[in-house]
Amino acid sequence: MQVASVLELTKGSEPYPGYRLVTFLGKGGWGEVWKTVRSADGKALAIKFLASESQAAAAQEIRALQAIRQVKHPNLLQMEQVWSCPGFVAIVMELAEGSLLDLLYVYQDELKGGILPQHLCFFLSQAATALDYLNTRQHTVNGQRVAFRHCDVKPSNLLVLGRTVKVSDFGLAVQTTSPFINHRRAGTLNYAAPEVFRGTLSERTDQYSLAATYFHLRTGQLPFKDEAQSFSGNYLRPPPDLSPLPVGERTVIARALEPVPQNRWSSCSEMMEKLTACVIPAAAAG
Repeated sequence: MQVASVLELTKGSEPYPGYRLVTFLGKGGWGEVWKTVRSADGKALAIKFLASESQAAAAQEIRALQAIRQVKHPNLLQMEQVWSCPGFVAIVMELAEGSLLDLLYVYQDELKGGILPQHLCFFLSQAATALDYLNTRQHTVNGQRVAFRHCDVKPSNLLVLGRTVKVSDFGLAVQTTSPFINHRRAGTLNYAAPEVFRGTLSERTDQYSLAATYFHLRTGQLPFKDEAQSFSGNYLRPPPDLSPLPVGERTVIARALEPVPQNRWSSCSEMMEKLTACVIPAAAAG
């Protein structure tokens, strides 16, 4: 049987009828993103191409993405289409202006520091409501009520559209009916919770990653002095160095980064409420 060659992604090509590639936007470990214009209505969108090893793997990924695509929230990036093409799974989605990681680079270039705390709380509070919505067992899939774990919360997956932040990139998202599940070790090492290294997920795994994201965007640094090289089951996260943060923020983030999931905040929103209470009075006084 002849195997289709991997699709070549080039400016002006139409990997799917009616979607013309206009501008290459970026490439990461999971694939590349292009701006596209839909010929039916001229709407500008983004297409993310995720490398897929086989037709069977592509079918599995599409089923998972189609399930989470049905979940609607103003702070979740909306996926409009999902399809398979030679070598890739393609996802058509809203076109963002950039990510919070891009915004951090702007702050570092212009202000020589991290994102201002009141601005950061404004943005991450939106992400927190979306993650809590995902993590609550309230979504019906094939007649079953499930929750979703995002499993890859990080600055580059939090996209900015005007004054709105939207959680994106659901390629690793997992649906579950339980607060704790066994799962393959996957995600982004620098933001992954300790339980991920042990091969499990909890209902507060995404909170841990959001806390690491807050620290990175606030300080320009990562909270851990050593960097894990792989998802080894023997790796133990060292205690975070939160000294760059003021005491109030440090206390909140320290709890969110607790190794034991049950010791963290009850929700991402609670964590962000505590952080906002720390930074807003300070901002007003300044």
